[in-house]
This record gives sequence, structure tokens and C-alpha cells, in this order.
Amino acid sequence: MPALPVLLDRSEARPLGTQLADQVRRLVLDGGLAPGTRLPSTRRLAAELGVSRAVIEQAWDQLRAEGWLEARQGSGSWVAGGPITGAAAPRPRRTPAAARPLVPLDAGTPWIDTRHAAAWRRAWREVSAAAPPRGYDDPQGLPELRTLLAERLGRTRGLVVDPGDVLVTAGTSAGLRHLLAALPRGPVAIEDPGYRAAVLTVRETGREVRDLPALEPVTDLGDCSAAYVTPAHQHPLGRVMPADDRLTLLATARRDGALVVEDDYDSEFRYDVAPVPALSTLDPDTVAYLGTASKSVLPSLRLGWMVVPPHLREAVDRHRLVTHDAPPWPVQRAMVALLRDGYVDAVVRSARRTYADRAPRVVAALSPYAELAGPVAGMYSTWLLPHATAVRACAAAEAAGFRVNLLGDYCRTARLTGLVVGFGGATDEQLDEALRVLAGSLAGG
Repeated sequence: MPALPVLLDRSEARPLGTQLADQVRRLVLDGGLAPGTRLPSTRRLAAELGVSRAVIEQAWDQLRAEGWLEARQGSGSWVAGGPITGAAAPRPRRTPAAARPLVPLDAGTPWIDTRHAAAWRRAWREVSAAAPPRGYDDPQGLPELRTLLAERLGRTRGLVVDPGDVLVTAGTSAGLRHLLAALPRGPVAIEDPGYRAAVLTVRETGREVRDLPALEPVTDLGDCSAAYVTPAHQHPLGRVMPADDRLTLLATARRDGALVVEDDYDSEFRYDVAPVPALSTLDPDTVAYLGTASKSVLPSLRLGWMVVPPHLREAVDRHRLVTHDAPPWPVQRAMVALLRDGYVDAVVRSARRTYADRAPRVVAALSPYAELAGPVAGMYSTWLLPHATAVRACAAAEAAGFRVNLLGDYCRTARLTGLVVGFGGATDEQLDEALRVLAGSLAGG
């Protein structure tokens, strides 16, 4: 039974019992005390307010006489259960007005084909019928899921691994945290511009972030413990890391004793060329591989996977065992069904076709006014523009109900400005309207 939100003032001329009766009466009128609410006992309320029980009894007697309260044999006093003659109707409590959600045109919101909803529902029905584990989940992940992920990595990314090499995570940021916990202290190099969540994750562990110019070869990792890169589709400039730069990065990491962390966030969605093999295939002892279901299945699923170099595996497993930092069992169990029954393959194929259709429309609408920063692949494109022009276009998009990101928000020391325009999180009609708004703003100067 909650305490009453009342305050008695001994310096006031009115008697304490009158003050209490007035405040309880107002609580009933304002809806703070609903009909049928049981009030604290006189003994308890007297102790809470620091007054004698006689003060409480005087107030309760007055309120019962007026019809605000009623006494129930053996259970104390209650707010009267029916309408009170002459009482004003309780004022409804105000709730904040819901702001109109913006349609996301960002780099991370995928397009989901709802025609596959039946398979999605079947997966969760299967979860509901399965017996959950009695204790904490295996921190390495469900064995069935690891087997399916190993098969998929070999088939789609050229990464030949055993199921025992695959660790299930709660997403890319969680995988990065696990790796950092296993590494010696030292700065972490991250592409600039680069993935903002990775920057925050590194900083939250108390490590320094070193900036790697995103379009230049990595020739010095100095005292860095790791380098975080997106070689298949640089986030957010879109470039595929050239073969020479890949070899240079690996040689530099081996020489300087740094771990390369490969974030392979959307490599399955290439439609201009065949998917580029994972960097980890070139040197699995130097590269830790991170994958995610956020782009292929659903961001809010919060599920990913990683393949860790053998010399770090024991430390990573030990950290995960102690922290219980693993995705929930129902999510893993559903992912088993989604992979096994072909749902993931189907939605990836469908999304790839959709992105391949939308990318040329985005280019046609924006290329007269802006310069592409790199090849258009996956679910977004990045455009170079003067900062003031980009800000004006973002504001126009927001006014029309769309969220578009500024390229400058991904930069730390890099001096690049423009727009990052996604095309996964909208319908075709919404995308066409957003492009019309953006092009109109850019055409205006």
C-alpha cells in the first residue's frame, strides 16, 4: 500500500486534521486516489506523518461524513467506490503527445520483405513450444545455431570454420566489448569517418580512439591493441578496401602486434559486384571477424556472431562466462529456425533485389547536385556537399517527415561534409517523396 502524497505544515493556522482532509479530498478530485483505493491504517499514517493517531482519525471521520471515504469492517478506510454526490469529475491525467515518427533514411535500417512473415511466425511458435534452459545460457551460444552460422559463413563469406569456432553475441558492439576485454591495454584505431557505435564502445571501456584515415593504407598501428575496420563496405564512405591495402593492413598488424577487428556488417548486399571475401580468410590468426543479423533479419533482434583468433579464444570465453553476456535464449532459438528453414536466405535475396532497384533511383535524383563519396552498395549512399547545404537538406527532409544523417556526424578529425542517405527503411513511395524533397532543397542552392 503506497504512502499518501500529503504534507502537513505545523506553522499554518489550520488544524493538522483539516489540512489532511483537504489534501485527501483534492487527491480524490484530481484522480490521484481512485475509487476503491485502500488507505493506510491510522497507526501507520500517523507514524509516517509524525502526528498523533487522533489527527488521522479526525480527518477520516470528516471525510466519511462527507462521503469521500467509507469504512469496511476489519479492513480500515477506503476511497468511496461509487460517484460522490456533488463532487467534480476527476481530471484526466495528461500524457505527452506522441511525436510523429520520422521515416528512417539512414545507413542501418534494412528493408524487410513482409511476404515472409509466415516463416517468422513459425519460428516464434517453435520457440514457445521448446523447453527453455534451467540456468544461464551457454555463453558460446546454442550449438545448433553455431553449426548453422558456420555453414552460412563458409557459403556466403568464404570463411571456413568449425561450429566450435563461432561465438554467438548480442550484436557487433557486444562482440567488440568481448574482444577488448581479452586484449592488453592500449588505444584502438578506428576508421575516420567510421562507425559511431564502435567509437563509443571503445571509449566506454576507457581506451583511447586513434583515427585511421578511411581511404588511406594502414601503415602504422604503433602502440594500438586493435584496429577496427569495415573492409567489405567502408562505413560510411562505401569503398571496398583494395587488395593491396588489405595486405598492408595485415602486415602492419602482425608487425605491431595489433588485432584487426573486421566488422562485416552488410557484405551480403552487394549488387554491383559479387560479395567480397572476408578479410579474415587471409589471416585468421590476426583478424577477429564480427557479423550481425541486424541488416539481414532485424536490428532489434540484437544478435550477432564472431570468430576469434585461437590465441584470444580462452580469454574471450572466460570473460563471457563470468559476465553472462550472451543474447537471450529465445532469440537464439528463433534464429535457428530462421536459418534452418531458409528465411534468412530468402529475405537477403529479396532485400538485395530491392536495393539494386532503389540505388539507381537515388543516384538519378541526387547526382545532379552532389558528388558520390564511393560506390553505391548495400542499403545507403554517401554524398559530398558543403556543410551548410547538407544541413539545409537535412532540415527540409525532417520537416517532411524523414530522418537523414549528416556525413560530418561520422567524422572525428576528417574534414568531410555531406549526406548519408539510406534507402532500406522506407517504402517505395516514401523514398520517392524523400528524394523529391532532398533534390528540391539541393537545387535551391
